[in-house]
Amino acid sequence: MPAIIGPVQIVSVSGGIVQFGDTVYISPKSTAKTYGGSGGFNTGGIIVANNGISGTNVLDADLIDQPTVGNN
Repeated sequence: MPAIIGPVQIVSVSGGIVQFGDTVYISPKSTAKTYGGSGGFNTGGIIVANNGISGTNVLDADLIDQPTVGNN
């Protein structure tokens, strides 16, 4: 169902996909896998991260998470 939207602010575009309103499907054109441990993705002016012993599980049993073959 079409919609009329007012002012729009686009904060970021990731992978060239911007969705407005109705869509049948959205398929990714690229994939990535990122591992981050305790306090790894903090952003800001002043960061204080007090972490003890930290471990990140990077075992990937299924090997293929999001196939991109044929998404043209």
